[in-house]
Amino acid sequence: MTPDMAKRDYYEVLEVTRSCTEVELKAAFRKKAMQFHPDRNPGNAEAEVKFKEVNEAYQCLSDEQKRAAYDRYGHAAFENGGAGGGDGFASSMADIFEDLFGGMMGGGRQRSSGGRERGSDLRYNLEISLEEAYAGKTTSIRVPTAISCEACSGSGAKPGSKPKTCATCGGAGRVRAQQGFFAIERTCPACQGRGQTIDDPCKTCAGGGRTTRERQLSVNIPAGVEDGTRIRLSGEGEAGLRGGPSGDLYIFLSVKPHPFFQRDGADLYCRVPISLVQAALGGEFTLHTLDASEVRVRIPEGTQSGRQFRLKGKGMPVLRSRDTGDLHVQAMVETPQNLTKRQRELLMEFEKESSSKTHPESNGFFSRIKDYFEKMGGA
Repeated sequence: MTPDMAKRDYYEVLEVTRSCTEVELKAAFRKKAMQFHPDRNPGNAEAEVKFKEVNEAYQCLSDEQKRAAYDRYGHAAFENGGAGGGDGFASSMADIFEDLFGGMMGGGRQRSSGGRERGSDLRYNLEISLEEAYAGKTTSIRVPTAISCEACSGSGAKPGSKPKTCATCGGAGRVRAQQGFFAIERTCPACQGRGQTIDDPCKTCAGGGRTTRERQLSVNIPAGVEDGTRIRLSGEGEAGLRGGPSGDLYIFLSVKPHPFFQRDGADLYCRVPISLVQAALGGEFTLHTLDASEVRVRIPEGTQSGRQFRLKGKGMPVLRSRDTGDLHVQAMVETPQNLTKRQRELLMEFEKESSSKTHPESNGFFSRIKDYFEKMGGA
């Protein structure tokens, strides 16, 4: 039996029909390649043979012209040159196996950037008052962070020397290992993927290219910020390794509770106690707002407890807008306490003189509830 006669049908090898689509063909190849890959079958000679057979079959059928020739002449179509190959197919195979065995190969075909790594982002929590959120402010903060080493200018090498190109990977940060028909890339073990090595590290930063120091930064807080607002300071985070770019600093704002005002978006709410006489006869009071100005609130005669008065434009400014919210003042009628004998007498005289017109709501309520239960009893 000749070698060509011993070859199995390529469609049979991949377990697909002759009318299969390109997508179905690729899916079948992935399945078989994963099944027989040498890394998953160490020391299994039969699996290695089948892996090569699967590769050869897909190499032929994945090429439109070769597949057409194979469909017409079978294995005889490639008697004088085999199923072909070349850089194009190798590239295609590399893409497929990077997808299939990405973690095993080191996570893809990254290239070294001279050992430079971006620094981490940092978070800083800043508490401000409601007045500061109203007006905005510029404040200074002190942040302990890693900065670029001044002694070696962030290179990690001893002053007067420089990092050298890694001799193992030639600066690529990755090395190639032959695995059957394929070359598999892995992270260079000599430089850990950095592409450079340091023979004489900087004593100040121990070769890391950065040191820890507390920095003072100026932060602009715009007017109208809300609790949980995040401010980003680009490049003010942790310095990168070996001269890499710095990360960012994120400042998270929290607004302290206010003793008099509550906030809901751009609106402010305030509860103001007023006297029984003031509620009955009407009057006015002066209220201080967040901008330290004073506003006069008029109370009409017969004001009920809980009534709200809206002061337009006296609320919080809207962030990055010219709009302003409103201030809602809720009047709370205070019941007199610790009455003198004369005060009690006056109130009792007032009660005797009262009528349904004086207390329409309470009189109406008791009358309605009485009628309701009388009807319920009659039913």
